[in-house]
Amino acid sequence: MTAYSDELGFQRSIHRIENSPFRTKFEADIEDMSGNLCIGCISDSDPQPILVRSKLGLYAVCNIGIINNAEQLQNDILDSCSESFEAMSSGKVNSSALIGALIAQKSSIVEGIRYAQEKIDGSMSLLILMKDGIIAARDKHGRLPIIIGKREDGYCFSFESFAFQKLGYETCRELLPGEIVKITPESCEVLSPGGDEMKICSFLWTYYGYPNSVYEGVTVETMRTRNGEIMAEQDIKNGNLPDVDYICGVPDSGIPHAIGYANRSGIPFARPFIKYTPTWPRSFMPQNQSIRNKVAKMKLIPVHELIEGKKLLFVDDSIVRGTQMRETVEFLYSNGAKEVHMRSACPPIMYGCKYLNFSRSTSELDLIARKIIDELEGAEGVKYIEEYADTNTERGKKLRAEICARLKLTSLEFQSLEGTTKAIGLSGCKLCSYCWNGKG
Repeated sequence: MTAYSDELGFQRSIHRIENSPFRTKFEADIEDMSGNLCIGCISDSDPQPILVRSKLGLYAVCNIGIINNAEQLQNDILDSCSESFEAMSSGKVNSSALIGALIAQKSSIVEGIRYAQEKIDGSMSLLILMKDGIIAARDKHGRLPIIIGKREDGYCFSFESFAFQKLGYETCRELLPGEIVKITPESCEVLSPGGDEMKICSFLWTYYGYPNSVYEGVTVETMRTRNGEIMAEQDIKNGNLPDVDYICGVPDSGIPHAIGYANRSGIPFARPFIKYTPTWPRSFMPQNQSIRNKVAKMKLIPVHELIEGKKLLFVDDSIVRGTQMRETVEFLYSNGAKEVHMRSACPPIMYGCKYLNFSRSTSELDLIARKIIDELEGAEGVKYIEEYADTNTERGKKLRAEICARLKLTSLEFQSLEGTTKAIGLSGCKLCSYCWNGKG
């Protein structure tokens, strides 16, 4: 977090929050900070915000996104001037430092942001804290949202609308793709207009968006419930609705998908295991995969009478590597489950995301679907990804059968891309579906 006041100037606090609630780390810092201007973010890779001093002044910057051509941009800047970068222990340059350097290439903040938006391959949404206000710029393709909140005593920006609603702010609107806006306590000014072409991440609704969040007018929780209903309708239509005792959701994000499935199928919803979170709040936070797997297993507390001797259909938000799902299925069988069926609330993930960190993979062969396709057909298999994603093709049936065998599932189906798009309710041309079909 970075705050600004005339008395204390810029005040910055950065903590490592791996496996720690945000509040416990920053509670003491907030008491010492003062001013009515503040920005902050949670970053998976870079300490943020950072302070930048350039010909454009002193300001703080934080961003979210991925800069795929970071090394090339760094080299271009180093070759063209005497600029130097502070490197992190890994040797990499902080992404906000690189963005700050790009902005400083131009004669104004707005020109610099637009320049950075055009030069960066990947995605970039950012906040800039200045002495007289806060500037927000949404990624040029709108991959993630930025929402403006308004209260009688000022304005705010947020990635999640619910974050400021509890503080008495009301949603004004979302920034358009590429739009740049500045807020002060008294005003909200458009510095550069946005465009109509948008590719917002579909995975926001399927998995990592918070349940009460609203993106582009679509609430996450209602989309997930609708998504589950569509999956059930497809299973009924295709004759794939199994005879099970309960419909269940893999907590937390799989639960509303499962509720929708249960509502439409008429099969009772139940929670055969509860996720215990006080000790380990987020299983993906540890950097080590084996620790993540251990944490995920430790959090599952069974309800024995809902598992033993029961046939269960679970809905999960997605199947990525399959590692945690395999352990979940083994956990259910070890507690007496008779059958475990699985439904994925999105299509098979075929590509590691090159626009955001949320579904990123170091190798596409880490993805269970791509790994199996590669084993079946080698490098040629990439030509048939569309067929493998389709449950009605021979290749699609083969992929599902192989995943079933490896994860010890009784049956498996994936939501289709058409079903996902229908559940979101926006035009497919406005949605990014790169992780499913390679089209960003």
